[in-house]
Amino acid sequence: MYYYLIALVIIVIDQFTKWLIVQNLDLREVVEIIPGFLNITSHRNSGAAWGVLEGKMWFFYLITLVVIGVLIYFMQRYAKNSKLLGVSLALVLGGAIGNFIDRILHQEVVDFVQTIWGNYYFPIFNVADASLTIGVILLIVYVFLDDRKSKGTKK
Repeated sequence: MYYYLIALVIIVIDQFTKWLIVQNLDLREVVEIIPGFLNITSHRNSGAAWGVLEGKMWFFYLITLVVIGVLIYFMQRYAKNSKLLGVSLALVLGGAIGNFIDRILHQEVVDFVQTIWGNYYFPIFNVADASLTIGVILLIVYVFLDDRKSKGTKK
C-alpha cells in the first residue's frame, strides 16, 4: 500500500503544479528562474517527448492503460520483496497516471520545466515526466543489481 501512496503523492503534486501553470501563465509565457539554465515555460504537448506521435491520443490512452495494468501487477506480485523495485514502479505509475489525466481532460499534456544547457534547449517537461524518468532509471538500477545478486548466488 505504501507504494500506491507514493504514486498518489506524485499525481497530486503533478496535477497541482500543472493547475498553477494554467492559472497563472499564458500559453508560451516564459518566466526565467536561473538565467541561461532554468525557465518555467507554459507549454502544451499533444504527443510524447519531442512531440513524437503528436495528436495520436488513442495510442496514448491504450498504451497508458496497458502500462498501468502491468505496473499494478508487478507492484502486487514483486514489490513486497524489494523497496527499490516498489519505489521505481510507484514513480512510473504516478507519472503515467499524471499525464494520463491531462490527456483525458485536455487532449494534451501541460509541460512547464525548461532546462537549457549551453545552446541546447532540453524538451519542456513536468513533474509526471520527471517521475517517470527517475522511476525508469531506478528500475534499470534494480535490474542491474538483481542480476548481479543472482549471478553471485550461482557461484
